[in-house]
Amino acid sequence: MIELDDVLVTAWSPDPAGGPDRVVPLLGPVTLRLAERRIAVVGANGSGKSTLARLLNGLVLPSAGAVTVDGLDTARDGAAVRRRVGFVFTDPDAQIVMPTPVEDVALSLRRLPLTKAARQAAAIDALDRFGLGDRAHVPVQALSGGQRQLLALASVLATRPDVLVCDEPTTLLDLRWRSRVDALLEGLEQQVVLVTHDLEAAARADRVLVVDGGRVVADGDPASALAAYRALMLGVRP
Repeated sequence: MIELDDVLVTAWSPDPAGGPDRVVPLLGPVTLRLAERRIAVVGANGSGKSTLARLLNGLVLPSAGAVTVDGLDTARDGAAVRRRVGFVFTDPDAQIVMPTPVEDVALSLRRLPLTKAARQAAAIDALDRFGLGDRAHVPVQALSGGQRQLLALASVLATRPDVLVCDEPTTLLDLRWRSRVDALLEGLEQQVVLVTHDLEAAARADRVLVVDGGRVVADGDPASALAAYRALMLGVRP
């Protein structure tokens, strides 16, 4: 269970007039209990939805309030939280660090009690499951954008997290690869929190959160929450 209790995220911002720096609210206050298997988060660019996503595994820490995952506080127990909550970025190049796919997946397995040979075998197995087995040893630069996103997913999921948070994972993909990644995410056994602009994908979630101006302004079943989002985009405040 992921819980956000009266969470506020702020940042320091220079005063354009030359005065003292100011505290600017980025998100909150937000109180949520996230238990559903598939949760979608939608909102305009700059609304705060990516900040919300990054709170869930401790990439962003709350300025006030608390975020917990199965009772673990993201501020105090960050490493343990990140073992439970995997994160996939919009751009796979932001998280792929090794020169070949098999090396990248093996790197993500380094914290598990495995021998080097066992890590290599587990990495090959993970790539096979994602349809990348024949690309295991090619340079990452030789992969298409869709294949790199699959590699990013394989590297995260190889560690078997309980929750997967995806921040617009299909935004940079064409329709063919978007459909493939969507199908993969929908078939996962893990709880998935999906930040997306794809309203068709959001409509298949169990619950949808609408973020605007740093606040969750709608929260409910896909039909009602997405209706509120469409109204918001047309200039009608919920």
